[in-house]
Amino acid sequence: MTTLKPLLAKNRSWALQKCQRDPEYFEKLVEGQQPHSLWIGCSDSRVPAEVLTGAQPGELFVHRNIANMIDPNDDNFMSVLQYALHYLNVGRVVLCGHYGCGGVQAALSLPKMALAQESSALSRRIGMLRATLKGEIHRLTPAADAGDTDALNQLVEANVRAQFRQLMLCEPVQAVLASGRPLSLHGCVYDLASGHLTTLVEHPESGEQSL
Repeated sequence: MTTLKPLLAKNRSWALQKCQRDPEYFEKLVEGQQPHSLWIGCSDSRVPAEVLTGAQPGELFVHRNIANMIDPNDDNFMSVLQYALHYLNVGRVVLCGHYGCGGVQAALSLPKMALAQESSALSRRIGMLRATLKGEIHRLTPAADAGDTDALNQLVEANVRAQFRQLMLCEPVQAVLASGRPLSLHGCVYDLASGHLTTLVEHPESGEQSL
């Protein structure tokens, strides 16, 4: 039987190290949070926002789901977005996809998967993703179906761009932009093979290509 003991042991070790380096570390966190960015990413265990950006607790407000989807009808996502923008006043939103995304691969392969016959939350989400990427899937087939890595990477990038367009239309984002308060939005892709983030699209445009 698996237990939580290994995780608890690592937690105690981490907490001890933090206190040794800064005795007031946790006291400062208790005072409240002022994150500079909202991170919207994929739930993939290989893409942890704080680790790959070198962020510390308190710096990122995070929402993750399969294939970093933006769904205005998802109260979970929308409440995170509203809270980050209107209550925490973050100045930056980062939407991050990643190469090798299983959700994007599933959207491509859905008609051939048993998942397509299910009546489940996962099936509905992947079906929604496939509908969003329908045009790009049609353009890239049959290369993507054959497992062409470049084609699949293009589909991942297409998903970032599609979700970014959805993000721009979300009411909390529109409200902040209309108010004139500074807010930047960035659609990025993470390369598992190199550990690098690259900017694909952003508002306002700056011409930067990496974070």
